Amino acid sequence: MSDPAAPTTIHFADFQRVELRAGTVVEVRPFPAARQPAWQLWIDFGPELGTRKSSARITDLYGPEDLVGTQVVCVVNFAPKQIGPFRSECLVTGFHREDGAVVLARPERPVPNGARLA
Repeated sequence: MSDPAAPTTIHFADFQRVELRAGTVVEVRPFPAARQPAWQLWIDFGPELGTRKSSARITDLYGPEDLVGTQVVCVVNFAPKQIGPFRSECLVTGFHREDGAVVLARPERPVPNGARLA
């Protein structure tokens, strides 16, 4: 019998299909229409991908002043998702803490916007 807590094994080709890219947050707005507290983010992924929007439930640890100018790691090849009146075009990645707060996944040093996680 398999352990339900064990990670599912995937092939490298599966991983390659997920486009994880670095981008810089250029604008943050409150998202009062969200069911759970969230920010609306505009993220610059460079000339190839341009700027994309995302709704992110990261308000516990991050305010606008913490986010603007920060590089984040995002999935850029999910289908857009309508969240109330807002259309999210990428998924900002992070790690849940025990208290439910999300810690952003970020490059440890600056990289070009649009750089792909290898």
